[in-house]
This record gives sequence, C-alpha cells and structure tokens, in this order.
Amino acid sequence: MRKHIVILGAGFSGMWSALSAARLIDLHQQEGIDVTVIAPQPELRVRPRFYETQVAGLTAPLQPLFDVTGVTFIQGVVSQIAVENKEVIFSNAASETQCIHYDKLILATGSHLNRSFVAGVEQHAFDLDQIESAAVLEQHLNGLAQFEESAARNTVVVCGGGFTGIEMAMELPARLRGIVGEKAKTRVVVVERGPEPGGRYSQALREVIKQASEELGVEWMINAEVEQIDADGVTLKDGQKIASKTVIWTVGVQANALTAQITAPRDAQGRLHVNRLLQVEGYDDIYATGDVAYAATDDKGNHALMTCQHAILLGKFAGNNAAASLLAVEPLPYRQENYVTCLDLGAWGAVYTEGWDQQVKLTRADAKKLKLSITSELIYPPKAEKAAAFKIADPLAPFV
Repeated sequence: MRKHIVILGAGFSGMWSALSAARLIDLHQQEGIDVTVIAPQPELRVRPRFYETQVAGLTAPLQPLFDVTGVTFIQGVVSQIAVENKEVIFSNAASETQCIHYDKLILATGSHLNRSFVAGVEQHAFDLDQIESAAVLEQHLNGLAQFEESAARNTVVVCGGGFTGIEMAMELPARLRGIVGEKAKTRVVVVERGPEPGGRYSQALREVIKQASEELGVEWMINAEVEQIDADGVTLKDGQKIASKTVIWTVGVQANALTAQITAPRDAQGRLHVNRLLQVEGYDDIYATGDVAYAATDDKGNHALMTCQHAILLGKFAGNNAAASLLAVEPLPYRQENYVTCLDLGAWGAVYTEGWDQQVKLTRADAKKLKLSITSELIYPPKAEKAAAFKIADPLAPFV
C-alpha cells in the first residue's frame, strides 16, 4: 500500500518541506510514497518584502517546480485536522469539501496578525500581513495626494517597533515625499511600548536604528500603547491623539489557528512544541515547521523565530524527517546555530548583524546590497530543475 506525506501550506517552510521529502524519496528510489501539498495557491508569496512597492508582484510560481520534483499540489483551504483518523478536511478550488488521508502530516500553515485586542484595528488599520492587505495599503498610500493637504494626510503611524514595523517605517519618508510632494511636511511615527527604539535588539543594533531614524526623520513614541484606532487616527492609552489617515498595524503575530486542533503544548504565540526531529510532542506522525513550530535551534536555549531564515531550514528538516520515518532511514535532528539579522533601513541603507548577540558587521550601502541579495535572490524558490532543486533541499547543504 502506498504511503502519503501531506503538507499543509506552500510558504517558505511548506515549499521546502515538500522538496526535501521528495528529495529523500528520490535518493532512495522509493516509488511507494507520495508527497502532496495543500494550499490556497501554487505560489510562494515573498512575505519579507511586503513593505516594498509593487507588492502584488512579489510572488514566485511553484507548480513547475512541483511538477519536476514529483510533488502533487492541491488547491484548497484546510478546515479540519482529524487526528484520530489521520485525515485532513479541506475545501477545494470548486468549494467542495474533500478529505485526504495522511501517514505523515507536516503542518506549515504559517502565521497571521492578531487584530482583536485593540478597538478599531479591523475597521481602520492597514497591515502587511498578507499580500492582499499589503496591496490595499500600497493603493491607499498612492492615493494620498488626492486628499486635501492636512497633518492627518501627511502623517503615517506605525503601531509596533519590531522588525516589520521598523522596515515599513524607514521606507515611508521617501515614499511619502514621492507621493504628496517633496515640499510637504510629512511625518512618520512609530508607537512602541518598549523603553527605546529597537529595545528587543542588541545595544549595537539599537544605536544603528536610532541613528537611521534621526537621519530619516522617523519619530518614536516609546513607552506608549494604543488604546484605540478610528477614522481620524490613533488614541494612546495616556490620552494622546495622533491625527492620521494611515495607521499601520504590525504587532501581535500568532501561529495559524489549525495548531489548536492538535492536543499538544503550545507557546504564547500558538506555536506547537516540537522535538529535535520536529515532531509535535505526543505525535510521531505529525510534524510542525516554520511559524507554527516552537523549535530549539541549539543547546543554548535559543528557539527559532517567526522568520523566513528559520522557516526555510525548518522546512528542509521537517520534510526530510517525515520521509525518513517512512523509508526507515536515520532522521536528522534539527539544528540552526547560526543566526543573522539584516534589517532594511530605507534610504539610510540597512544593517547586518551576526549571532544571537547581534554583533553589527555591515551598515548603510554595504548592508543594503546584502539585504537586496537576500530578499530578491537567496530566499526565492530554486529553478524548476530536479537535480538543482534537490541539491538545495538537502537539510545539510550550505545555505548562504
């Protein structure tokens, strides 16, 4: 009887899970194992670039890649994981309910913003969470010049000073001037509940963020929390009001809700605890990867972050290990000891750090060149050539 690896999600982790599983099966010349990906569309959406312009084009097709590597793609939206029957229930492209059996399941459904804990976010805030919402924000920004000149028109408030918030905020000064005019008095404000800009990063990285913010004219309102967002702007918990027609929400990332259908430990962001092989605690037939996995990267207490950097390698290990379990070959414990940060800082440039202690190695134009190389080349899918794709899909292959 044929065996079946089912992968939920076609993001960075889902794509690499599929390629890695298919690679190991091909390597062992095993024809009795199928690899199937279920996702809303056969494309990789390059989420790390959603703060850029022309966001609708930030995708890469996956069907040709899946075709040459023997991966089956099903267009669908998953609604239920029936763990007791080892089945996945989903709606296909024709909105018909269907069911598929798995021998090994890889959950790679990613994450989303939680917009529920502040009044008005759903109705009045923009976000970069999905390609559709990022495109709505871009369209809105491009239309600002149609509004009458006012402080609210010329002010953008970014709620949250994490990675996404910083990259968006640093991009905005130049973009706003290009839209409403170089002579317009524009304002970009980051609302951050921490005590300083970039407070969750190393001292060296914080200093670079502060310098770039000052030179670009990006304001930080620290020790501040949002009370409410409405059509006129943002109200903070201390009563301050910031008039703005453009409020961007970047905080509260949560793992996909499907994780709640598996009775297993989860962290505060909803990520499933996994072992070194990326199996969900208590299940030897279910793997979690990418943004839905709470995975140790080393023996020093570090855990994978909700980043493309970690999702890619997590996916390679998850796919390899799911296939290994069906092939009865030795699996590979996940490790990812090296960690880097490359943060885009708009017209100022960028900053590149190495290590969990975030030692600054490159800044300005040099770091910007590296950032562009990473986001426009390195993280994209491989060419639709079987040998080349399988070579990169090896979890132990160098990833530079």
